Amino acid sequence: HIGAGRGIQYGDHAADLGGTWGEVLLEPTRLYTTPLLRLIDRLDGVHALSHVTGGGIAANLARVLPRDAWVDVDRSTWSPPPLFRVLADLGSLDLAATEGTWNLGIGFLAVIAAEDADAATSALAADGIASWQVGVVRDGARPEGHFEQGAKGVDGGAVRLIGTYADGAR
Repeated sequence: HIGAGRGIQYGDHAADLGGTWGEVLLEPTRLYTTPLLRLIDRLDGVHALSHVTGGGIAANLARVLPRDAWVDVDRSTWSPPPLFRVLADLGSLDLAATEGTWNLGIGFLAVIAAEDADAATSALAADGIASWQVGVVRDGARPEGHFEQGAKGVDGGAVRLIGTYADGAR
């Protein structure tokens, strides 16, 4: 536990995070079920959904992609929330080193047909969910480099994270 190594208690004020460590760390998970069900109802181009939980961004997305599909997820399309930055700093970790564990602000990933992307973004915004394009799913030959594949017992597609995280909030 990163906080325990630094002597942080749940009741301690978390500077720059707007509450105590307990309040910040135990904030309830956002529920996406109703907005995503509405999205599926409205659009034919919703191909896959991936709840980004333990195991990180690449592994969770890879398991919902077809075996020959691949995607480069562009880190520059979002800025991880301050909590993740503070925890990484406290643990002397680079944010990229946490991608296999933390969601870094990506609660859900949706694979949407290109022609439905704008409609999906609008529909989710109407439900109070910020969304943006993090990559484009491709098939066929992949570029050289390390991709996460076969994650969580599923022989699915391949995902890697590229670029550098944006500074500031999305």
